[in-house]
Amino acid sequence: MSVAQRSRIALVTALCISACVKHEQAQDTAKLGPAAAPPAPATPAVTLADFAGKWQMSATPESGKDTTAVKFTMTASADTSGWMVEFPSGVKTPLQVRMSGDTLMFKSAAFASQRRKNAKVWSDGWVRLDGGKLTGITTAHYGGTGPDSVLRQKTQGMKLP
Repeated sequence: MSVAQRSRIALVTALCISACVKHEQAQDTAKLGPAAAPPAPATPAVTLADFAGKWQMSATPESGKDTTAVKFTMTASADTSGWMVEFPSGVKTPLQVRMSGDTLMFKSAAFASQRRKNAKVWSDGWVRLDGGKLTGITTAHYGGTGPDSVLRQKTQGMKLP
């Protein structure tokens, strides 16, 4: 094969390859419209300080014969100390609290049940801020065993002025 033939083959191959390559055209930026808005800033994290104050609360059993709400006041501080629940009967119990993401987790000490006579109970659960209100679930743990030793309740609260 002569040098001329090899040159022609190389030229034809190069032309075929360049014809197969996709060429991008510059976009007309006027046709794209306005630039996209920058992303919204992240929502600030919920802290214990967001719960600080006095709250009018209620806990209503999700099922069972007695579904009347138990009302109480919760006093909250901007840190983990000084959290307290007080019932209209005057019974008070301290709360242990901690944050888990946007959720406030709590656990009470044992206290005299407001729902069952002569029974001791302790409770744990969680609440979240939802439009300035508290919503969540509380589980009451009564002494003894059996299906009635635990009571799951829907918990709600509104901040007092």
